[in-house]
Amino acid sequence: MIAGPPAGGQRRRLALTGVPGPVAKGREFTRQALKDWGWDGTDTSEDTLLLVSELLTNASLHAGGCHELVLTAGANLRIEVCDGTTTLPSRHPSPQRGIPGGHGLYIVERLSDRWGAHTHGHGKAVWAEIETARLMSGSPKGR
Repeated sequence: MIAGPPAGGQRRRLALTGVPGPVAKGREFTRQALKDWGWDGTDTSEDTLLLVSELLTNASLHAGGCHELVLTAGANLRIEVCDGTTTLPSRHPSPQRGIPGGHGLYIVERLSDRWGAHTHGHGKAVWAEIETARLMSGSPKGR
């Protein structure tokens, strides 16, 4: 059996507006998708769950809440979190070790192969991508 989404890719969406515990719900949704695609049980799949947690937490804390989580699997796994503000994220200029806060986008940058954000008519989407080859091999980025 070949690991990965069906030929041609797959997109899964999870509505999160008004849902209690969006981070836990998003992690479980992502865990199931990774399992379905044969990309679970590796260091990279754990990195993926952490990315989802960070993106959802940032939307919850800094953007008025999460509206939707979108996972798109193809040549890359793209994780998008949509919220209701058009203010683009920016990294904290100098997060301090051992003190909570300000580290989220550094974690996203470190664990993903690419990340960014774009605005749309009702807010924005912050996204991160992981190369499919990393998910299939389980090898962490840069190691």
